[in-house]
Amino acid sequence: MDITINNSNAAPVQDISITPAASPAAPASPAAPASPAADSSSSSAQGSARPKQASIYGEIPTEPVLDAVDGIKFDFNHGIRILIPRNGKNYHIVFSDIDTGIILYSADTVPGAYITSVKKFYIRFRLEIFEKGKEKAIFVHDYDAKDKEVMIQLPVGTIGDSIGWFSYVERFQLKHQCKVICVMTPWISILVRDQYPDITFIGPEETMKYRPYASYYMGLFFKGDVDNQPIDFRYIGLHRTAGYILGVDPADIPPRFNLSAPRRIKEKYVCIAAQSSSQAKYWNNPNGWREIVKFLKNNGYRVLCIDKEPVHGDGLVWNHIPFGCEDFTGSRPLQERVDLVKDADFFIGLSSGLSWLAWGCKVPVVMISGFTHPTNEFATPYRVINYHTCHSCWNDMRVDFDHYDFLWCPRQKGTSRQFECSRLISADQVITTIKKVPTFRPGKPLPELFPDNAETIFGPVDKKSGK
Repeated sequence: MDITINNSNAAPVQDISITPAASPAAPASPAAPASPAADSSSSSAQGSARPKQASIYGEIPTEPVLDAVDGIKFDFNHGIRILIPRNGKNYHIVFSDIDTGIILYSADTVPGAYITSVKKFYIRFRLEIFEKGKEKAIFVHDYDAKDKEVMIQLPVGTIGDSIGWFSYVERFQLKHQCKVICVMTPWISILVRDQYPDITFIGPEETMKYRPYASYYMGLFFKGDVDNQPIDFRYIGLHRTAGYILGVDPADIPPRFNLSAPRRIKEKYVCIAAQSSSQAKYWNNPNGWREIVKFLKNNGYRVLCIDKEPVHGDGLVWNHIPFGCEDFTGSRPLQERVDLVKDADFFIGLSSGLSWLAWGCKVPVVMISGFTHPTNEFATPYRVINYHTCHSCWNDMRVDFDHYDFLWCPRQKGTSRQFECSRLISADQVITTIKKVPTFRPGKPLPELFPDNAETIFGPVDKKSGK
C-alpha cells in the first residue's frame, strides 16, 4: 500500500543516493524545494563526514500546476501532488492505481493540506475529490498524458547512463503521444537531439520555464529504494531500470546517433577505452592491455585509445593509457568519438560510458567486466567475465556501492583477492573472445608509421582546456 505525506511541514527527504531536487515544499512555503539527500554512503564506518551530493537534476514547479475544483491544485510532477487551499472546507481525497485497481490513498484532509504519493515512478493515477462526508465525487481525473507536456530528467554528466536510458524516453513519448521535455546535459544531448525532432531538449537550468503535466527522474536509487524505482536496479540492469520507471518496454534498444560522417582512417583499426570512474570497473590484470594491443597490432590493426584522460585515478592509484596504442585521448565532443568509433572493426572497453557509446554506434563491443553481472549492461555476445573468481558485486543486493571510495571492493578489500574479478581475466580469454567477432580480420603487422596522438585526424588539442 502506498503511503502519502499529508503535512503542514516540509516533506522529509528520502534516504537514498540520488534524490531529485524538486521534492515539493510545504504548502505554506511553496517556493523552497527540499534539499537533495546525501549519498547513500555519505559517512564512513568511522563516522567521518563526506561531502553532500550536489543536485544532479533541474527543478520542477514547487506547487501543483493543474486546477481541480474549489481552488484545489494537482499534477503528476514527481508523483501525484494535491494542494488543498485554505478555504475553510474539508475534503476527502482518494487516489488509486488504475491498472491494478489498488486504492493508494483515502483520507480526510484539512485546509492547507499538501498530499503526495511516496511512489514517484510512472503510475496511471486516478484522483477523486469528495466533500467530506459526501458519497459523490465533485472531481475525478484519470492520468492521460496525450498532447500534454511531460518532463523526463536525466542526471547531469553521466555519459553511459544517459545513453542507456535515452531510448526509453522516446518509448514513453510514443506510447502516450505526449510532448516530452527531456532534460539532459547539453554536451550529451547533442548526440541525439537531431535524431529525435519530436522531443524538446533542455538543460537543467531551463526547467523552471515549464509547467509540465507530469515529470519523472531517471536514476539509480540505492539502499533498496523502491519509491523512485519500482524494482531495485540491481535486479534488472543499469539501463532497463529506466523502462520500469517510465512504465514502458524494458527491452534493449540503443539510441540513434548520426553515423553519416565519412570515414577518416583508411587502415583497419580498433577503438579501445581503458579508463573508468572507479577502480572496480578497470581491467586490473597488470599485463592485460599490453598483450591485447600487441595481439591487435600483430594482426594489422591500428589501436586507438579514445578515453578522455590518458591518466586517471585517485590517491596513490593511477591508471595510464595502455602501452603501444595510439593516443586519441582528450576532452573532445562526443560526436567526434562517434565519428571515429562507427568505422572501427570493433570496440574493446569496460562497463563504462564509452562502451555504451560504441553500442549506439552499432559496432561489436567486447566488454571486459567482472564487478557487474552481464545482465547489468546491454546484451553483447562478446562479454568477457571470469566466473571462477569473486564477481558481480555491483548487482549484489547485500552490498551498496560507495561513490566516494575509488578502491571500492565490498567483499575482498584489503586482502590479496581485491579486484580479482577483473585481475583474473586473462589476455588469452579476451583474445579468444576477439576471435569470435565476425568483423575481426587477422592479418600481417602494420609498420609503425602512425602518430601517437589524434592531432592529424581532429586537429591539435589545447592541453589546458582540452579543446
